[in-house]
Amino acid sequence: MGSDTDSPNGGVTGTPDYFGDAPCGYVVTNDDGLIVRANSEFLRTVQRTADDVISVRTLTSLLTVGGRIFVETHLYPMLRNTDVVREIDLDLVRPDGSRVPVLLNASLTLPGGGLALRAVVLEARDRHRYEKDLRQATRTAENALENAAALAQTLQQTLIPPAPPQIPHLDIAAAYRPAGNGREVGGDFYDVFQVSPSAWVVVVGDVSGKGIPAATVTSLVRYTVRSFAIEHPDPADLLHHVDAVLQANDTDRYCTLVVARLDRHDDIWELALGLAGHPPALLRTPDGIVTPLGVPGTPVGLVHDPHFHTVRHRLTQGTVTLYTDGVTEARGADGLYGEERLNDLIGNLPSDSRGLTEGIARDALDYQGGNASDDIAIVTFSPRS
Repeated sequence: MGSDTDSPNGGVTGTPDYFGDAPCGYVVTNDDGLIVRANSEFLRTVQRTADDVISVRTLTSLLTVGGRIFVETHLYPMLRNTDVVREIDLDLVRPDGSRVPVLLNASLTLPGGGLALRAVVLEARDRHRYEKDLRQATRTAENALENAAALAQTLQQTLIPPAPPQIPHLDIAAAYRPAGNGREVGGDFYDVFQVSPSAWVVVVGDVSGKGIPAATVTSLVRYTVRSFAIEHPDPADLLHHVDAVLQANDTDRYCTLVVARLDRHDDIWELALGLAGHPPALLRTPDGIVTPLGVPGTPVGLVHDPHFHTVRHRLTQGTVTLYTDGVTEARGADGLYGEERLNDLIGNLPSDSRGLTEGIARDALDYQGGNASDDIAIVTFSPRS
């Protein structure tokens, strides 16, 4: 430090006063714990004069009661073991009783277990305020996340029916499994609704992206399908109108869809089906043979010249399964789940709609270790007497 001659505030005379003018509090104690040197910043922090501190007070006497106990029971034993301590959070007490939060770094001055030490004191009032602000910001963010999760779950419940309706002469089942922990609303959905006394429409869709923007488009597509389904019974025609609405909407989202219209005539279900960039429906015959049903089309809202096709099938027996790519694009140790695995599974599962639907959902989840990487929506239906 230069000379051993101390100035009144504990600084060093005759040389640049690095000690006395340091921007942090600096104190030195003797083996009895008495302060023998203190610089201007330390005296300012405790709001005392050099005469009131140097050779008069111990460092512990300027601490709170809890701080004194901590120093005696923890800080001094740590110093004896390690010779140095860093960023100890303490409160210095001013003459008026107010507290000043500080961080203390200290090291022993004398070897051999003595308690003479050098200590650097940094006022931490701003740090504590920043930490308080950070904790408040964290709590606010956590609350916002919880509110967003609750909103997402509520919104998802409005987009996904709790169960398909009971339809005379049709056995129908559905399943929906959200991706991850389900806190983020996805774009997969299904819908089943009646359009005439003898006709029903089944829709499965997948809007690109996730979150509230995707959910907004999901809601738009779902209710647009419902609005046009009665006036446009042909699925390809219906898809063209849905595409036009989505093209006119200010969004960069698109949607894949499979629309199936079921009309009951002469005790037989007539199926008309259209695809919009969606995986084909899977028709399973009673003997377990699985074949795709539908002609590929373009997603709605994606291109300016979309192409959609309607295929028709007399559904006298067997089952039809509609699903989103959260099934076939599930990723496991062997890569993607894939269409071949799905076809083999459907051919070997029970032939009833509920057994097929739950079996597909369970197998796709198991393949991913129980944590879906994407939403899964499945609807299966079959004729019954």
